[in-house]
Amino acid sequence: MITKLERRIKLKYRIRNKISGTAERPRMSVFRSNKQIYVQIINDVTGTTLVAASSLGMEVMPKKEQAAKVGELIAKKALEAGITTVVFDRNGYLYHGRVKEVADAARNGGLKF
Repeated sequence: MITKLERRIKLKYRIRNKISGTAERPRMSVFRSNKQIYVQIINDVTGTTLVAASSLGMEVMPKKEQAAKVGELIAKKALEAGITTVVFDRNGYLYHGRVKEVADAARNGGLKF
């Protein structure tokens, strides 16, 4: 029997074989824990994180609203750093719920996927 985590990791590697971030189009990776959500924009060529945002320290609100705020925040930070287009990496999670909220808010904030 395969566990949820093993399934997610298997999906994650399948996704990562197909996408990678460059300087012109970095990878936007989403990590979702039970309480928080973290997003970082990564240049895989040099292995550096260019911009990061998370829900740590945000006021208490529903998780989907928190995810939308993080999406807006990452879009704002990315545009300030001169990043307009990214490759979206859902990190093995389904494109649904909080992951979708982050992506939609980042798109509304001005990022192009």
